Order: sequence, then structure tokens, then C-alpha cells
Amino acid sequence: MTYEYDVSGDDFSKAGTASQDIKKKLQQLGVPVAIIKRTAIAMFEAEINMVIHAHGGKASVDIDEDKIIIVMEDHGPGIPDIELAMQPGYSTATAEARDLGWGAGMGLPNMKRNSDFMHIDSTVGVGTKVTMEIKIQNV
Repeated sequence: MTYEYDVSGDDFSKAGTASQDIKKKLQQLGVPVAIIKRTAIAMFEAEINMVIHAHGGKASVDIDEDKIIIVMEDHGPGIPDIELAMQPGYSTATAEARDLGWGAGMGLPNMKRNSDFMHIDSTVGVGTKVTMEIKIQNV
């Protein structure tokens, strides 16, 4: 099963819509709660990053019997130094995002921590594609 979503940019009130929908679908499929939680956290963090940094983008989620693959793709500014961006607490969020309680620099680390595999492909001035895989296992 494949699900695709548009992630709205610059609208924090809509951030998390896609991850909430996937959470419901996984519950309906009887996926273990721990896997649902990891999936929802990883995807929500990616959505928030898209809102804060990239003015939105696209989310694609493939679910099969043994894994969930989440692909988040935007046409934002790109990440100049992925290694630096992966450090907990590092953030390039705007003052506006920080005033709203976002931009603590934990998005990418939380995405990595909640996925079994994560790859970031980013080009400055072109955009970023993050692919995450979460294995479905009986917990």
C-alpha cells in the first residue's frame, strides 16, 4: 500500500496531518503499537522540518507486511552540512519558529532514532529527500 501527501508549508496548524493519517492506517492494519509510535514520531519530525525550513513538500509512505518506508521530499534550501545538522541541538530555525516552540534541533536526530534506516540526500538550492525505513516486527 502506498499513500501520498502534500505537506503544507509555513502553516504549523497543518503540520502532522500526514503522520496522524498514517498512524490511523497502521492501527487499522494491526501494526504493533511500538512500531506505530516510532513511525508517527519520525514522520511528524520530518513534516515539521518541511514546514520550518522548506515551505512544505511531499510525503510518500509504502507499507508492506515487514516494513514501512517513508520518503519526505522538498524543494527547500537544502542542508549544507548534514553531519552538523544531525547533531542534537543544532538548528537553523527562524526566530518565529522558535517562538512557537519549534526548532530545538532535535528533528533529524529523532527521525534517525525512530527509524531502522535513514538516508538524507540534499543539495543546497535544490532540496532535500529523506528516506526512512521502519521494520515491522512482533514486539
